[in-house]
Amino acid sequence: MTEISNPHDRFFKDVLSRREAARDFVLYYLPADVAALLDIESLVVSKDSFVDKELREHFSDIIYQVDLKQGDSASIYLLFEHKSYSDPLIALHLLRYMIKIWEQGVKQGKARPFSPIIPIVVYHGKSKWNAGPDFYALFDLPDGIQVYMPNFRYLLCDLSHCSDEEIKGTVTLRAAFLLLKHIFSDDLRNRLPKILSLLKSLSDKQSGLEYLETILKYLASGTDRVGAEDLKNVVTKIFEDKGEYIMPTLAEQWTQQGMQQGLQQGLQQGLQQGKLQSVRESVVENLEARFDVVPRSVVKKINEIEELSLLKILHKKSVVVDSLGQFKEVMARLME
Repeated sequence: MTEISNPHDRFFKDVLSRREAARDFVLYYLPADVAALLDIESLVVSKDSFVDKELREHFSDIIYQVDLKQGDSASIYLLFEHKSYSDPLIALHLLRYMIKIWEQGVKQGKARPFSPIIPIVVYHGKSKWNAGPDFYALFDLPDGIQVYMPNFRYLLCDLSHCSDEEIKGTVTLRAAFLLLKHIFSDDLRNRLPKILSLLKSLSDKQSGLEYLETILKYLASGTDRVGAEDLKNVVTKIFEDKGEYIMPTLAEQWTQQGMQQGLQQGLQQGLQQGKLQSVRESVVENLEARFDVVPRSVVKKINEIEELSLLKILHKKSVVVDSLGQFKEVMARLME
């Protein structure tokens, strides 16, 4: 499987690929009448992926297979949108992936009827999500013609506009969703102690350590709002108290793994990557706000730039150029 390069996607997929988190999501975030139809104990996280290679910079798909209580099979499909703005074409992307899932079933000789798919979008951007949930909203047609158009509705889980109290589930899912919600917040540093404190109640020491490591890696690569010292201080304060807490200290963990220098070096490298990704996304966001659809080839070239100085120049140009063509010319000159 192709490595997911975006830190938000990596974190989301790592968390929601765990069965306990998947089970919690179904219980707490699906509509109650839908969850009541599902046999939660039968839930399996699928290893298949249906995201096109060129889109894996931006999307990660997760599929849950779960039985209906009446005995039939249902597929719950989740796609995570990690941009900091609403995607007006998300329903089109979802339809493409849904068709691929059904086509795979046909190739595998599975009999009809097709398994139903519930598409779910989990969003954590700063701006308001304003893309309509119905596929036919992409058309501007009279009612008499709409009946001939394909249609479905996706479920939106908008973490950005939930209160912290509305974020439910076990401590692992709550910590993950709270972190996703606040990852772009200026006060992230002040919120970290409360978020990480949730992990103290984990009864399994090893899984707790692994989950803490996952969160710290995400913080190191997904934001520039906290530094290495911030992370060291908050982790030491919460987890280092003469062995009182279940988890060893971060220092002990990395000593056991032969990574004594990993904290400073790894976090600094991660913070640099976080800055690069943040500027890349801002450039694309500016272009989409001004010119609507940005070609994948342009997004791909922006994501390939590793020099922060060049990205900053492109960020400035993205708000002043007169056309996408002019922007591409500027980018081509800079990359010569």
